[in-house]
Amino acid sequence: MITSLTQAHSAYAESLQRASTQIDDGVADGAATQNDFSSVLSQTLNTALNASHAAETQSAQGLAGHGDVTQIVTAVSNAQLTLQTTTVLRDRMVQAYQDIMKMAI
Repeated sequence: MITSLTQAHSAYAESLQRASTQIDDGVADGAATQNDFSSVLSQTLNTALNASHAAETQSAQGLAGHGDVTQIVTAVSNAQLTLQTTTVLRDRMVQAYQDIMKMAI
């Protein structure tokens, strides 16, 4: 379970690292694009959904008696960690938005 900002930051950095190795937008590093954040966010959410689906598939196979217990536990733990990371990131984004909205112009 992610309990600190440092853990959330580490999890976000890791998912960003994985997403950046999979995304090739043809733009050199350091050059900002308008869709960069949305692409990374979309990729991260898709990864979270895939982890959840993998855990569900492993669990269903386990209930049918065809799965390995170690693989089932690993898949469910991975999905749980991904969900917790996503929840922490969502909470941080909402808090940042609320802080921005409170700022005087």
